[in-house]
Amino acid sequence: MTVQERLAALRSLMKEKHVDAYLVPTDDFHGSEYVGDYFKCRKYITGFTGSAGTAVITSDMAGLWTDGRYFIQAAQQLEGTTVTLFKMGEPEVPTVHEFLKDKLTEGMCLGFDGRCVSAAETEELKSLLADKNIRFSVEEDLIGEIWKNRPELSCEPVMELEEKWAGKSRADKCAQIREKMAEKGADAFILTSLDDIAWLLNIRGNDIHCCPVVLSYLVMTQDEILLFANEKAFDAAVRTSLEKDGVVLKPYNDIYQYVKTVPENRTVLLSRKSANSRLVSSLPESVKVLDEENLTLLPKAIKNPVEVENERIAHIKDGVAVTKFIYWLKKNVGKTTITELSAADHLFSLRKEQENFLDNSFDPIVSYAGHAAICHYSPSPETDIPLEPHGLALCDTGGHYLEGSTDITRTVVLGPVTEKEKKYFTLVLKGHLNLAAAKFRYGCTDLNLDYIAREPLWQLGEDYNHGTGHGVGYLLNVHEGPNRFRWKTAPGQSACVLEEGMITSNEPGYYVENEFGIRHENLIVCKKAEKTAYGQFMCFENLTMVPFDLDGIAPELLSAHEKELLNQYHAEVYKKISPYLNEEEKQWLKEATREI
Repeated sequence: MTVQERLAALRSLMKEKHVDAYLVPTDDFHGSEYVGDYFKCRKYITGFTGSAGTAVITSDMAGLWTDGRYFIQAAQQLEGTTVTLFKMGEPEVPTVHEFLKDKLTEGMCLGFDGRCVSAAETEELKSLLADKNIRFSVEEDLIGEIWKNRPELSCEPVMELEEKWAGKSRADKCAQIREKMAEKGADAFILTSLDDIAWLLNIRGNDIHCCPVVLSYLVMTQDEILLFANEKAFDAAVRTSLEKDGVVLKPYNDIYQYVKTVPENRTVLLSRKSANSRLVSSLPESVKVLDEENLTLLPKAIKNPVEVENERIAHIKDGVAVTKFIYWLKKNVGKTTITELSAADHLFSLRKEQENFLDNSFDPIVSYAGHAAICHYSPSPETDIPLEPHGLALCDTGGHYLEGSTDITRTVVLGPVTEKEKKYFTLVLKGHLNLAAAKFRYGCTDLNLDYIAREPLWQLGEDYNHGTGHGVGYLLNVHEGPNRFRWKTAPGQSACVLEEGMITSNEPGYYVENEFGIRHENLIVCKKAEKTAYGQFMCFENLTMVPFDLDGIAPELLSAHEKELLNQYHAEVYKKISPYLNEEEKQWLKEATREI
């Protein structure tokens, strides 16, 4: 069916069910950023394929809300669908909630699948619409009823992550969380976010594309750990290992019946912004809910020394693959046919050559010329274009290794570039270098540091419509909280103090629609610097080891200090990467990392 036909079918069902507006988020039952094919209801009903967005369908309109990363992509994909694009954060553009408050009138009904909307958002909507006596229909999945040949729920094999990779045993992690539960006075801890569960139990799966997680829910008390998941995904060895640590497997969907049986007057700790509304509403009324951040959030984000050292190894392996790729690309573009997709495939093959490589950490973004202006453009057979020996190619890719996860962007000069392209290539690099070199007092947050990366652009009244950085998981989600770099907080978010061991991306950019896009991205780990009378100072260490393309730099725009930072970084890249290259590649890298 076309998008218009799907909308017509949904509206017919809404009329039958007496639902006046239907909310379709991107989320699965676990609030995941990326979701498995079974959960792609928003994509199904709108045709928009981006990883972030919310749809609202009424009898006379359909709208799609998404953020600045996807404005260009969404406009292109929604063309001809009758779905209206609402650009989140732009002046005079209502939020989803503001739109619903304005659109819905007395006694109308708002519907959504309560498993795909958080308890926090549901409560916010009920409060917002209380004065209009809006009814809520949250027990049915209307998209699922019209979606013919819907994919099955994923059930990929589960593997155990050995302690030599994880750095800490499952038993020790669970003991740490139980201590925190006791401190909080919680009888039970309900965990629904998939990366937190995988981290806590030292297990990994493949139930979401490029995200090595397992579809599951977890309930922990001082006496037991219940894991609600598809038992078929666990082989005998993994089951036995889990059982030794007191983890009992239960059927995936039994969680909703289980929470109804929580004894009266117990105290349950969970995060309402993470747990879905159907799960939370199924708890008995007498149960006290402690609504707090997941107890696993900070321990997961603060990588232990073993994880950090493993990540250094992963990034050398990845650096070898990406450096070989850039050499190959610059050498062969214009001599043989290379497209966005074939370039991405070649890089994947180079990563596969590295020991302990498992998979891409996200779908690769290899974008040429105007395509690179779409921040999260993903090439497809329909959009794939050849790379030509001029202009810029933006390559944002990453890999999962047993030693950790990588995420790197390099903007590669394929031939002659304009002065405009060189100017902004250099300005973005200035911001990147200065953020990586920042030294700051402990207690600083992402909000304190984001300005450093944006300052060269802000001086010209320019900017980019995305965050400067995001946390990265250890063989987990490539986007992980709470650490990030942002210049302002999003609703429901608080600033995060940067702790030793947190790994964050450093990725300022600049984009000109239909012309070019530039982004420079490394992963950096937060470390302790010196301690003085003023307190503990902190700094960053570059994990990513890949040269920046000197062909794109206007040296006169770099200060002496910035040149020194670049030269020092390139010297380190050459030292760590060159031993793994052949002689031809090594000679190229020597020139590519020369002092400027």
